[in-house]
Amino acid sequence: MRLDPNPSFRRIIAPWYDSDAVCYVMIGLMLVVFFFGLAGISAALSDPSFSGHTWVPLLLSALSLWVLVATSLRLVRRRRRPS
Repeated sequence: MRLDPNPSFRRIIAPWYDSDAVCYVMIGLMLVVFFFGLAGISAALSDPSFSGHTWVPLLLSALSLWVLVATSLRLVRRRRRPS
């Protein structure tokens, strides 16, 4: 059976993990992880014996910030797109 070149349903179905609600939850969780990483950086820098392990919370904060910005940009682009 061939695919219909002119289907009657043209609305794009977004997957559940790309919905607005999931994006807002992800932004909230990434904010929590980001601040947890900042607290880890503060704790690692306050004790000289932990200063060599500062890269772990720094990496955690950077990666959570990256996901936060990417998800926020996805939501902004979705809002600006004409329907």
